[in-house]
Amino acid sequence: MLTRRFVAKCVARLQVSRPASAIVLSAAIALFAFQVRISSQTGFVARDPGVRGGAAGAGDPLPGLTAYELEYFNAGKEEFEEAEELDEGIGPRMNLDSCGGCHLQPALGGSSPAVNPQFAFANKDGGTDTVPPFITADGPVREARFIKNPDGTADGGVHALFTITGRTGADSCKLAQPEFATELAKRNVIFRIPTPVFGAGLIEMIPDSALLANQAANATAKSSLGIKGRANFQVAGRAVTGQMNHNGNDGTISRFGWKAQNKSLLIFSGEAYNVEMGITNDLFQTEREESDDCQYATTPNSVTDMTASTPSGALSAIEKFSFFMRMMAPPAPSLDVRGATPISIGAGKNLFTAAGCAFCHTPSLKTGSAKMPALAYQTVNLYSDLLLHDMGAGLSDGISQGEAGPREFRTAPLWGLGQRIFFLHDGRASDLITAIRAHQSLGSEANAVVNRFNNLTEIQKQNLLNFLRSL
Repeated sequence: MLTRRFVAKCVARLQVSRPASAIVLSAAIALFAFQVRISSQTGFVARDPGVRGGAAGAGDPLPGLTAYELEYFNAGKEEFEEAEELDEGIGPRMNLDSCGGCHLQPALGGSSPAVNPQFAFANKDGGTDTVPPFITADGPVREARFIKNPDGTADGGVHALFTITGRTGADSCKLAQPEFATELAKRNVIFRIPTPVFGAGLIEMIPDSALLANQAANATAKSSLGIKGRANFQVAGRAVTGQMNHNGNDGTISRFGWKAQNKSLLIFSGEAYNVEMGITNDLFQTEREESDDCQYATTPNSVTDMTASTPSGALSAIEKFSFFMRMMAPPAPSLDVRGATPISIGAGKNLFTAAGCAFCHTPSLKTGSAKMPALAYQTVNLYSDLLLHDMGAGLSDGISQGEAGPREFRTAPLWGLGQRIFFLHDGRASDLITAIRAHQSLGSEANAVVNRFNNLTEIQKQNLLNFLRSL
């Protein structure tokens, strides 16, 4: 916090002939006056400013794309927002009928919107499904996973919320929804909300070596706070071109998804198309529900069209999704935060680093070489190390994916945080303070950092919250 002595020093050093100094002094005095005024108000408590105003600042293509690249981006965008139909193979079990319905806040490609489309989808086209109790009109879009199978073995898979039963054209299909009430009573259900895909191509092009170098950086300071972190790969003891085969699949670090379980945007797209909408594709050729009475489209439902007249027309849907996400610009930060000044936001940025948040939420990394110049050697201001961290018993979901254990999650990128409505992997929080404090629990690597946050003055907390909402 600024003091009167600090302001006096600024005045003593001010040279009238230097306008920049005057601006700095004015800013310092303004912040000091603000803090004195707030401090004099009894009972001031820091609050999440809420979803920031202004333009979305997201959903646009990367700057510098060629006309050909833009053609592929737009083809992918059209496919991403399109709702799938029965004759296109949707279902027979699914969570929604489009990518865009889940990824819509604050623009196409984002996270869960304010109005949950799943609430109305249960009965779309005559569907006879009931809305599960964890889906509400104003709550987050969710997928449900079961922790255990009935025999006690690990499950971890997605159990789709809805079916095509009763929908127009699905007369022969009679499927029951999962027994959510029973599994909820057994505490066997966990949830996931959509991750934003803005700037995903930049994330995809960060070299593994950059992630490992960042992991090794500031080792002493991280260790003093109990921060470890590791990449989602395994040392399998096999050698590939003279190096260890770190991942059971291809020897590289995976980085997409809440547990960094997916390596690439194509895998991410193929899995989501099959799991979330029930659409079989080039990567996932077989149905998740193979009931003969519920198949209304030839499988696989969406594959490369080798008879197409244009290159972009030949692409399968998942390839188009990949191009859309790969060529999407990152979200732009903004100072349009309710009740915040640029000085407060700047102070919050400094506190973010001082408190230790930046050790996991790394402010920036860099891409390496790429076929597209728009992706090559770019600074990526994602605020994440893309590593797995043990978040303790409080956030544990009981599920393992790849090498990520039940309590481990990828550091969520914070860019675009200012316009998100729901936080944490299951959407349990809609307030930043709640989300921050949820990082603290038995065994969490974030405990010491959350303690530092809790020990800040209310004004300092407010500055930090204002900064987060500016991202």
